Amino acid sequence: MESSSKGLCTVERRGRVHLITMTGAGEHRLNPDLLAALRSAVAASAGAGALVLAAEGKFFSNGFDLAWARAAPPGLHGAMDGGLRALLADLLALRVPTVAAVTGHAAAAGCALALAHDAALMRASRGLLYMSEVDVGIKFVDFVAAVLRDKVPDAAARRDLVLRGDRVPAAEAVRRGLVDAAVDGGPEDVVAAAVAEAERLAARGWDGEAVAEIRKAAWPQLWAQVKDHGAGPAPARPRL
Repeated sequence: MESSSKGLCTVERRGRVHLITMTGAGEHRLNPDLLAALRSAVAASAGAGALVLAAEGKFFSNGFDLAWARAAPPGLHGAMDGGLRALLADLLALRVPTVAAVTGHAAAAGCALALAHDAALMRASRGLLYMSEVDVGIKFVDFVAAVLRDKVPDAAARRDLVLRGDRVPAAEAVRRGLVDAAVDGGPEDVVAAAVAEAERLAARGWDGEAVAEIRKAAWPQLWAQVKDHGAGPAPARPRL
């Protein structure tokens, strides 16, 4: 069964796997609308055995929606980083394994979103991981920095990602321990491989509460930054 949330993402069940796909050929910039749709889709995964997040088009996600931020009054800016903080809290507290199918470029906050999953598979022939903040002169928000500290434990790999702005292709991302596998073929092949990995994890039959608590303990810096922001309903998009 497939459903949509405001046309921003679809939800599909493939066996025991709950597949969420950000739709369209755009950059999947993380604004309050998309973040609310993703949170709703994650919340709907109850009863699934595992979750996969993927995207259509050239981009997995090109980070925060800076055009939205420029148009929004300053008092609403917190809705964007707060929405991502809450989505990461939802993912960490989820009682099933999570897999990112990085079907295209994942930059800045989009890169952090991909890395925040339990596993990540990346398209071998196209797509880069890129933390663009050093190049564009934007500071890290605290929870994005926590993603990088917890999920990129190698100091040199983390330095090159955040202080040199390396654009990391799939094979190099595997070598640096940023993703688990580089998948040959097109986006559909990455999604199929991610679903297969998620099915394998679902078949382990792990206790859901234990999965969530182990994840929080394994990435304590990230959980400390997001734990008070998830678990509730996704808020509606603030009006400009």
